[in-house]
Amino acid sequence: MKKKSIIVSSFLTLAAFGAMAQATAPAAAPEPTPSPFSANLNLTTKYKFRGQDQGNTNFFSPAIQGGFDWTQNGFYLGNWDSNIGFTNAGIEMDFYGGYKGEIAKDFGYDVGILQYYYPQKNKVVDFNVTELYGALSWQWLTVKYSHTVSKDYFGIGQAQEIAGSTPRPSGRNTGYLEAAANFPIDKWTINTHVGYTHYASALRNATVDDGEGGITSVGVPNFYDYKLGVTYDLGSGFSAAGAIVGASKKSFYGDINKTRAIFTLSKTM
Repeated sequence: MKKKSIIVSSFLTLAAFGAMAQATAPAAAPEPTPSPFSANLNLTTKYKFRGQDQGNTNFFSPAIQGGFDWTQNGFYLGNWDSNIGFTNAGIEMDFYGGYKGEIAKDFGYDVGILQYYYPQKNKVVDFNVTELYGALSWQWLTVKYSHTVSKDYFGIGQAQEIAGSTPRPSGRNTGYLEAAANFPIDKWTINTHVGYTHYASALRNATVDDGEGGITSVGVPNFYDYKLGVTYDLGSGFSAAGAIVGASKKSFYGDINKTRAIFTLSKTM
């Protein structure tokens, strides 16, 4: 009887351990650490920068665009490229780095440096530009200011010098102020943007002396640009967008500032 009692007791103990094992949930597997790298690719019917055409002035001048980003603990580095139409190299390469943080809940900031680089051969005008920027954001609203620290602003001063303006006008201290609001509505996002380009005084006031006492202005006027559009989330990192984009002072700058309808298909990875 004693032996039987020991066997029964052993079965009861094993059953108790089995019940405990079933009642205790297995430890959750740790979530994989997100990659600090991301990439993006765009196909667009027209590339406009600050409201101005970067290809030709046709309604349809498609561009392939894309880039890579690394982000870690608020710091980031990235590169973004696009085909363009105003240099012999036909490409724009942007390199940037900075830091993003949060001031309070829903209030963020972003500071950094951006280099616009155009790998031209036998260039007459050097379009390269370096800017410092700072931005403040609240939920769907962002205000950003970019300040030129390079000697020239997209070669405008050099072009004025070629036209006869001496000494060469400096583009340093040209500024760009912009505000963007992107309202999410389910899978849709309403995109709005307005910006203002304020040229350095030397670029605005550049003149050419004809040698006979006459002075001709070759300065460039400040202007604003605008965008109104929508973006639809197609899922799996794909999105489709349509927008109306343009800029003021078309009487001076011509068709590059003309308002255009632009359609874009994007993929984030």
